[in-house]
Amino acid sequence: MQTLSPWALAGNTALAVLAAYLIGSLSFAVIVSRLMGLADPRTFGSKNPGATNVLRSGSKAAAVITLLLDAAKGWLPVYLVLRYGAPYGLDESAQAVVGLAAFLGHLFPVFFRFAGGKGVATAAGVVLATNPWLGLAAGLSWLIIAYFFRYSSLASVVASVFAPVYYLFGDGLAWRADNGVALALALMSALLVWRHGPNIARLVAGTESRIGGGSGGSAKGR
Repeated sequence: MQTLSPWALAGNTALAVLAAYLIGSLSFAVIVSRLMGLADPRTFGSKNPGATNVLRSGSKAAAVITLLLDAAKGWLPVYLVLRYGAPYGLDESAQAVVGLAAFLGHLFPVFFRFAGGKGVATAAGVVLATNPWLGLAAGLSWLIIAYFFRYSSLASVVASVFAPVYYLFGDGLAWRADNGVALALALMSALLVWRHGPNIARLVAGTESRIGGGSGGSAKGR
């Protein structure tokens, strides 16, 4: 394999990161709602451009499509780097920063005045592309917490916190200085917890809405 110069490697990485950020910046909650003739999700409910708020429009189909597309935009850039990146010098470190870029694109989309969603589905896509077993472990964590406690926000926070832990366990707890994937997962986890700050406050106050519309009054969900 031809050895790339540092400049070529840096250029390829920068292009991959930019492409991932732009893909992440596609706010499918807004796009799908417009295409299906629904109200802009930024104007009602929690005003969060995500699948849960799209569901409040009354269209389950739109919510499912939004969820899948938001996950896909996190999965696709990482998958492409893993599958086709080697000839361009894109290694594990590039995979990590590309996944983080797609996630940041969802949180701060350049096409929508940097006002994005909370990133749960996009982070799930990044995790799934990074390692399907890791995605399964994080997904099971979400399901267990959601089943027993009936809080989607709590399940999302717990799953995001445990994802980098699962990754390190899967790596034999072999933390390395160059372990960019674990660092990227940890940063996504911290950002997800931060974006769920209002939900966490309502959980503490006992006013967060439950899955299925249980107690929680008029609290706004994800």
